Amino acid sequence: MSRQARRMITWLHAGLADEPFPPADRAWQEPNGLLAAGGDLSLPRLLRAYRGGIFPWYEAGQPILWWSPNPRTVLEPAALRLSRSLRKSIRNGGFEISFDRDFEAVVRACGGPRAGATGTWITVEMRHAYLRLHRAGHAHSLEVWQDGTLVGGLYGIAMGRLFCGESMFSHVRDASKVALAWLCRHMVSWEWPLIDSQTPTPHMLAMGAREIPRDRFLERIRTLVDQDPGPDSWQLDPQIHPLDDGWRYPKASA
Repeated sequence: MSRQARRMITWLHAGLADEPFPPADRAWQEPNGLLAAGGDLSLPRLLRAYRGGIFPWYEAGQPILWWSPNPRTVLEPAALRLSRSLRKSIRNGGFEISFDRDFEAVVRACGGPRAGATGTWITVEMRHAYLRLHRAGHAHSLEVWQDGTLVGGLYGIAMGRLFCGESMFSHVRDASKVALAWLCRHMVSWEWPLIDSQTPTPHMLAMGAREIPRDRFLERIRTLVDQDPGPDSWQLDPQIHPLDDGWRYPKASA
């Protein structure tokens, strides 16, 4: 048994709202980023986690598991890449976009069955936790509608000027990518420079996400999470469109 396998994981205690997380650099290398287990999904604990670059991720039947992987996947909104086919979908798909119109429906759709998957990490407990964050103004959704039907969207946690993307879904072609395109375009307008994508996926890497060392990620978000989000954040601007020219600002370094 390896030294890594013999290590004892830090166990957190439910009901202790002020209990600190261990430093992120103590996270395991394998599985990558596992930092702690247990605790609860109370509002104070979740906010402390996201501020520190830590997020919960576990399946039904497991204890709550807390992660801070290295490297970390991020997307700078101005660096978003739109393929030719996605541009066509945005132009011709007849989509309507909204913010926070039906947060719960987006979370439920993200937790629905997917091809090749036998379960979901968005447990009932997690869904209720996200709803509490939403009601407290910390979690937001973007919905994509087609002919009055919710066909795609995404949701995540907003901390200062950092958006921590949690999940997205698509019931028609490109709908989740359309959601990300509109979010990025608005984030540029709000001057929010970073999306935490947590772990790499082909979907996000193809759209411009990249991996950076965890210590650089933590250094970057240390100031972002305390910045004023601005008066226009999470307000849909009808003048904003992902295909408009001249909207990109210089790509920030991470």
